[in-house]
Amino acid sequence: MNWGVFEGLLSGVNKYSTAFGRIWLSLVFIFRLLVYVVAAERVWSDDHKDFDCNTRQPGCTNVCFDHFFPVSHIRLWALQLILVTCPSLLVIMHVAYREAKEQRRRAAGKDNCHCSYSHPGKKRGGLWWTYLLSLVFKAGVDMVFLYIFYRFYRNYSLPRRVKCELPPCPNVVDCFISRPTEKTIFTLFMVVTTCICVVLSLVEAAYLIGKR
Repeated sequence: MNWGVFEGLLSGVNKYSTAFGRIWLSLVFIFRLLVYVVAAERVWSDDHKDFDCNTRQPGCTNVCFDHFFPVSHIRLWALQLILVTCPSLLVIMHVAYREAKEQRRRAAGKDNCHCSYSHPGKKRGGLWWTYLLSLVFKAGVDMVFLYIFYRFYRNYSLPRRVKCELPPCPNVVDCFISRPTEKTIFTLFMVVTTCICVVLSLVEAAYLIGKR
């Protein structure tokens, strides 16, 4: 990964954000992205390999694992992080479009006329709407994923044992999840940080509307 490019993107997002947006960005980068990269991936790396069922019937373990874990928890978390950070990049692209348009206007020798984008990063007009919609989209994505995680993991917790009776299992078999307590702790950590991010996005949206 090119960390120089990533640092530039973060600097751009931070530059055009409000105080609430900077807090949101720090929370996402430190408590969600870094935790995902450093620790969470390793916690879920053995989820299928160490999913044990008390039967040797061929195919039973795979069917039961697919039933209780239809989508990998860690891949869902990665998809959530991607979707929740994309709107901030759209704000940067909008500002870059304004800057390019202002440069073309100046190159055409129109310095003495009314300057539409003398401050391209100022949140007014279309950029205000882009920024506001990005906040609504980020909060919406986080809330949708909170619901998805709740449906897959009741009360956001993983049980130590699950009972499975799907074909080709010969009867009701007990299956055991690898490190359920540790995975539950990480899941709850993810839920708490996501809720804080939702609150920050809604507060920032209210701040933008009130300021305007």
